[in-house]
Amino acid sequence: MSHGPITTRFAPSPTGELHLGNARTALFSFLFARHHSGRFVLRIEDTDTERSKEAFTTALMADLRWMGLDWDAGPGQGVPGVEYLQSRRGPIYARHSAALDARGLTYPCYCTPLELDMSRKAQLAAGRPPRYAGTCRELSAEARVRKSAQGISPTTRFRVPTGKIVEFNDMVHGPQRFATDDIGDFILRRADGSAAFFFSNAIDDSEMGITHVLRGEDHLTNTPRQLLVLEALELRAPTYGHLSLLVGADGAPLSKRHGATSVREFRDRGYLPAALANHLFRLGHSSAENGVLDAQAMARAFTVKHLGRAPARFEESQLNVWQRDVAHHLPLEESERWLAAETPTGLDPEQRRAFIAAIRPNVVLPQDVAQWREVVFGPPPVLDDSALARVREAGAPFFRAAADASRASGGKLDAIVAAAKATGAVGQSLWKPLRLALTGATEGPELAPLLRAIPASAITDRLSRFAE
Repeated sequence: MSHGPITTRFAPSPTGELHLGNARTALFSFLFARHHSGRFVLRIEDTDTERSKEAFTTALMADLRWMGLDWDAGPGQGVPGVEYLQSRRGPIYARHSAALDARGLTYPCYCTPLELDMSRKAQLAAGRPPRYAGTCRELSAEARVRKSAQGISPTTRFRVPTGKIVEFNDMVHGPQRFATDDIGDFILRRADGSAAFFFSNAIDDSEMGITHVLRGEDHLTNTPRQLLVLEALELRAPTYGHLSLLVGADGAPLSKRHGATSVREFRDRGYLPAALANHLFRLGHSSAENGVLDAQAMARAFTVKHLGRAPARFEESQLNVWQRDVAHHLPLEESERWLAAETPTGLDPEQRRAFIAAIRPNVVLPQDVAQWREVVFGPPPVLDDSALARVREAGAPFFRAAADASRASGGKLDAIVAAAKATGAVGQSLWKPLRLALTGATEGPELAPLLRAIPASAITDRLSRFAE
């Protein structure tokens, strides 16, 4: 393959938001490179001028950085003289295309989209796999002139050699064999002269020194076409590995009907990058490591031998398990930053820290803060009939003692509990009425840190209302 370092790449098309399936591909490519102390390259395949948007490029780069997937070479950070946006690599494709043209390995195709569609349907109806029928392969020079005179702009097709077998060893699926007679001549240049995927993608991998390519298994049948192009140009081919499909809980390809499917959507909802990365790390990749791993630990544990062939199921409930684990182990300062948008404004640093410290064991996503924000800083909680009955069972003397102790101690839980115990209350008869009166809920954060966040006067007021 190569005497240089192992080099992988992620080559997205900026035609939409970064999908979870592509994010997993990027993660695995990054980890494979890091595992071997190699290089990770980002290339933007933006030759689809109608659908590619600069805003999507900016967004996907931000998503990759958010996940911690920093590239060694790519837009804004690369080898001098190397361009990492395909839209700016036209001269390179033109040079290689001209080399193929000069050797008679290409030909112009004047077939219209309608003619190609009709041919495809006829082949399917006859029970044959659809492939280009070679209509324009042997057109005479006179016929080509007539077609051009009709104003038809031709595409350029690669002459696939007949009677050959293309073989390669896939890192995930093992040995692969494709008969060239089943492939059909494919397009290298579109009618507007731009390079098609089969061509530009293969050329760039070779030109950029990519040694290993991990990509979705939907590209598996593209590989023999690209190997034929690289062989014809006498260019080095990478080693390919095709990753299993990412599906929803129902086994269908992951789509909007399963809920959020892009990295941005999960970012906006407050998921943490370590949680998403740890979940994706285990989708289609087995690991003996059970806990939350940082990027270095994931890289050490990553191996292509552990990549599975079966579809990998993405389930948000499993992501939430990782999210809970990561969120509950964040340093307090990071928790403050993570939850800043949901934290009341105007708090002094000590109040803010006490609030976050109290509630974070009960927070999985930032939206969970709202409930406890109301408990801590809102009016006394409204109790339903069942909760009110439980509080009334404790009796007025219980709450008078608790309220007096709160007033005297500045809302200290130890003093409140000691006073309430003195009335004869123990166990659940002690703790449930106190928690209900103070928070309106039977479960939640530990009371001691929670009361440090609630203003002392509010604690006394909440206890006093049941003291008569």
